Amino acid sequence: MISEKLSLTCDRLLSHQQLACSRSFCAAPLRSKEVLVYNNTDLQQKPLLLTGHHGDINAMTFGKRNIPVLLCSASADYVIVWDVENCQRKIQEGEIATGLVIGTLLGEVIHLSFCFSDERVAACSGAVIYVLNSKKQKVICTLTGHLGPLTSAEFCPWDRNILVSTSEDRTFKVWDLKTEAVLYQSFVLSASPLLSALFLEKNRHLITGSADGQCRLVTKMDLLKMEKNHQECQKTLSHHKGVCEQLVADKVELSKPVVQMSSCSSFIDLDSQKNIDNSWFCVGSTDGLYVVDPDTSQLLTVLHFKDNSDLSIATAGSWSFSLECDKSMVALVSSLFTPCVVLLEMFLAHLQRSEENDEGFSVFPSSSPLPESPLNAVLKNKEPNHPQKKGIKETPLVFHSKVKSSGYTSAARRFMFAPKINVKKTSPAKKTTGNGGFLHSSYPAGSVAPTVPSIDLSVVNKQVSCLQYSGDGKQILCGLGDCSLFLYKSSLAGCPTVYRGHDKPVSSVSWSLSRQWLLSASDDRSVRIWTNGSSVPAITMGDNMFSKPVRGAQFYYLDKFLLLASGPALYLYLYDVDTTRDDIKTYKQRSVFKLASCITTSTGITALSAINGFLSYIVLVSGSDRSIQVLDMNKGSVASVLPDAHSRATHCITQNKGSAFTGQTPESYNLFLSSAITDGVKLWDLRTLRCVRRYENHVNRCHPCSSAFSPCGRFIVCGSEDKCAYIYDIRSSTYLHRLQRHSDTVLSVAFNPATPELLTGTLDGKLRLFQCSTGSRLSCDTSAAVDHIPNVTA
Repeated sequence: MISEKLSLTCDRLLSHQQLACSRSFCAAPLRSKEVLVYNNTDLQQKPLLLTGHHGDINAMTFGKRNIPVLLCSASADYVIVWDVENCQRKIQEGEIATGLVIGTLLGEVIHLSFCFSDERVAACSGAVIYVLNSKKQKVICTLTGHLGPLTSAEFCPWDRNILVSTSEDRTFKVWDLKTEAVLYQSFVLSASPLLSALFLEKNRHLITGSADGQCRLVTKMDLLKMEKNHQECQKTLSHHKGVCEQLVADKVELSKPVVQMSSCSSFIDLDSQKNIDNSWFCVGSTDGLYVVDPDTSQLLTVLHFKDNSDLSIATAGSWSFSLECDKSMVALVSSLFTPCVVLLEMFLAHLQRSEENDEGFSVFPSSSPLPESPLNAVLKNKEPNHPQKKGIKETPLVFHSKVKSSGYTSAARRFMFAPKINVKKTSPAKKTTGNGGFLHSSYPAGSVAPTVPSIDLSVVNKQVSCLQYSGDGKQILCGLGDCSLFLYKSSLAGCPTVYRGHDKPVSSVSWSLSRQWLLSASDDRSVRIWTNGSSVPAITMGDNMFSKPVRGAQFYYLDKFLLLASGPALYLYLYDVDTTRDDIKTYKQRSVFKLASCITTSTGITALSAINGFLSYIVLVSGSDRSIQVLDMNKGSVASVLPDAHSRATHCITQNKGSAFTGQTPESYNLFLSSAITDGVKLWDLRTLRCVRRYENHVNRCHPCSSAFSPCGRFIVCGSEDKCAYIYDIRSSTYLHRLQRHSDTVLSVAFNPATPELLTGTLDGKLRLFQCSTGSRLSCDTSAAVDHIPNVTA
């Protein structure tokens, strides 16, 4: 909702001039050399007229503090600081309102900014920044270094000695005001000049905005693209609700410059009267106001001028926001083509997230399976019919089952009795602890992320496509690009167990809960189940059963089913593993499997994820149409669709499955990650079906790099193409650790479920194990690890 509170007609065009606006006052130049100050709470009150400049006023701004209310105005001759309330009192007493001159002959000042204590003022003139004392006429320091004219300069709210400046040279600089030196200089960020900068104090982030409509937080956000995605989302929601609306796109696409930005992180809800905190920020552009969520890089809503016919402005030239948000936000906006200035009020409490959905889901079932549910399917094994033997019944010749030997064939006894003396007592065998050989009986609470490299191992010359730890954390299964599987001890010591049988690279691997069976899927359109140490797969699902390569396969529903995706279909198989074989017909497997259900989606499935550690009806699949679909296996149908989840098809979906060695809050298990090439990693909440955070510090341009949750649920790790692995705190979009010095692109990542360890696999077939600096390590007990089997070939 947007409303116009005040409209002023000026004597000249103020399209690109910095105006001043606070919660209580707004100011605009009058007759070029005078300042007109309005009281926002009482617009009928006579405005305050301030005189003192001899040249045209080019910039003005209010201070950050409420008491006293300071206003700074700048022209080519003077930079003046006014105490607004003191000036009002003097005029009421019949005196002349005067200000304090803090700078003279600084040139054409195009931007002013107070520090957060209102003690200093930054004035941008040409390519020079003048830091002035607001209490007296004194230049504290002069900063030079930009190659083009300056556009803005802002003080850091959490460090009083830090200043950030933007320039038409398309870069920004971070200055240390103590040493007057550059702490950081960015590269060229955009093809257009940078116009504005904004600090988000809550997350300690810096955002820059450019003339071509791009906001840069840690990544780039394009207003035009975000608006298109927002319209597509609105169109999809309207279609689901049965509302026939047609969104007509503009035939000519115009750039949306980021004229000014402001934080709107806190406001009061009009209905509940509660203070609502968020991380949103507003972007003032030429066609309206954009509200953006920096955690997800998504547009929440747009307030277009064209949608409000009662406004006196159609295209904005400059924006000035009030810093305080109560029930609404106030902004002073100048027209781009007409000499007009308007005071607008935006009610932020009515802004709603467009991607919110009333339909929420949970990984935990709320009721027992339906009678017709596919999950109730049971595999019935037929007993073999052995033919009865005809003829004389065989009967024993003696009445006892055992007959004692007469001893005629045994040697004669030479010694009748020999006592045993000095017998050494043997210590009883040590009982293995319930933690399965680990030093920690449970995953250490509050442990730091594993960042210390301990072991580097070269496996093969092909890629490590996928990794998965066993449930006890003692074994690691590696799917490789040379069509084989390697089974290592989690310490990577000794020779691995090697399983061969696939004809193309292995695409996914999975462990059963009992850790007795291994599942592998390959691009050769086959799925195999192996038993620990067996040379022949117990179950082979191939022979043209699937028309497309198997994109994902895993055990599901407490090992009751096999879940796999091929083409547009999701298959649910019952199975029974029988490792016994006929000595004559060794080629014939006695294990059986049966199709329980098949769900066909509208597009090809690129990735899937489901929880096997506990009963759950939810299965997540991603499609080639860039969507993510939520499947309810209890009903055997698609429950919900998230359209355009990424800009490209998702290649990896990872759920927060937790670990048997640690516990999390029940709500945490409803989180899942999705990864797409060139679009980073998104964190989703299944309860609201919306993206809640985005991670884009890593590089992912062409290879399907995977991601994983830590067992404690506090960290996520992502592979990257810059030969690094990135560890993020789940609460922050900025990476926590950057694990460097890998030999090639990091494709696969996996956390150990029992101890704080991280394993990475690269494109050139290398494994690297990371541990915590606190020394959480494996014990010497490796009784549950695989025995040494050099090579097992099917």
